Amino acid sequence: MEGDKKGITSEELKQHNKAGDLWISIQGKVYDVSDWANEHPGGDVALLNQAGLDVTDAFIAYHPGTAWKYLDKFFTGYYLTDFKVSETSKDYRKLASEFAKLGLFEKKGHITMYALASIVLMFCSVLYGVLCCQSVWAHLGSAVVLGFLWIQSAYIGHDSGHYQVMNTRGYNKLAQFLAGNSLTGISIAWWKWTHNAHHLSCNSLDYDPDLQHIPVFAVNSIFFNSIKSYFYGRYLSFDPVARFFVSYQHWTFYPVMCVARVNLYIQTFLLLFSKRKFPDRALNILGILIFWTWFPLLVSCIPNWPERVMFVLTSFAVTAIQHVQFCLNHFAADVYIGLPEGNDWFEKQTSGTLDISCSSWMDWFYGGLQFQLEHHLFPRMPRSQLRRISPVVQDLCKKHNLSYRSLSFWEANVWTIRKLRNVAVQARDLANPVPKNMMWEAVNTLG
Repeated sequence: MEGDKKGITSEELKQHNKAGDLWISIQGKVYDVSDWANEHPGGDVALLNQAGLDVTDAFIAYHPGTAWKYLDKFFTGYYLTDFKVSETSKDYRKLASEFAKLGLFEKKGHITMYALASIVLMFCSVLYGVLCCQSVWAHLGSAVVLGFLWIQSAYIGHDSGHYQVMNTRGYNKLAQFLAGNSLTGISIAWWKWTHNAHHLSCNSLDYDPDLQHIPVFAVNSIFFNSIKSYFYGRYLSFDPVARFFVSYQHWTFYPVMCVARVNLYIQTFLLLFSKRKFPDRALNILGILIFWTWFPLLVSCIPNWPERVMFVLTSFAVTAIQHVQFCLNHFAADVYIGLPEGNDWFEKQTSGTLDISCSSWMDWFYGGLQFQLEHHLFPRMPRSQLRRISPVVQDLCKKHNLSYRSLSFWEANVWTIRKLRNVAVQARDLANPVPKNMMWEAVNTLG
């Protein structure tokens, strides 16, 4: 190193990759964020998953320009001696800078206002249909509307988790509290915990929680090896039960999506009442209590149990549209083992995502997430700008010979089911060395 600069190599940096000894590199400068991890607004998992690595691209993607000034207090005095930037990363960083100069990260439009207004209107419609109507069809229609209300509320929660959708941080947190915890019953703390990990390790089989659905689903035969989930800190056991379910996952996919919401409720409770540290625990619990007060009361106002069951199952089934969409964006895309490192972060985002093509009038339906790659590359970008930047992202991918896949909703479903079926066929292979049981033998021998 020149002058008085102290240097370390990338291999030496990798030695500082655990809680209590957590170093990262940004633009060649090395920072010690060991004591900051628990205070990090994005959660400690985001830092732990990137520990010992160069995180320049991820830092640029997730932080506004004002965040750079806070880095100095974490600087170790060391610089990476072998720091290099790929041409892809150079272009990505240049593009992020140009978008910032154009003010695209600040131009949110009126989408949040329209979405909130539609949520209020739908909630009033649900209350009227349940409380003021006796017809079973009115109750069924109310359940459908409630399902769409939950979908739109989830989009608001998602947006407010990535960037400030309201005028102040306080109002932004209120939007999360109402749209997430209180209206949907899903904790924004749980969402941040899993979603940030998903973004940073997009489609990593052992780090991305959004692909770790054993024993119900497996998107790759690598799961047959009972790999370790570094997100959950345990092995994903591919036992005979998992093998049985995975063998028929292309048939069970849509039925499971219809009740997938139940799993989100369970995951919320598991986090909120765990020993894990996360911000605003009391506020999150309060929001969940509000949901589990108004929702059961609403259901109890329906005159009989058959209609109540119909109401709950219908509202859950409608949200399957959103659960399916989330899966379409990633299940059929490329996967890998490990974490994206430094200059291949951009490439991993492009290979691990699929866009859904649709007309602009359908943007409300997909919540902007049909532009999945654009969202992953620029997560702070308001959804109203994603369609605008899409051609630019396509050009960048073309320049560097990277994947940019945009499919129709139907095509994306076909790709996903085909992927699930291919893995299911591999799971049925009786030569695969996984312990078998009598049920397995009976079903697969007799058809």
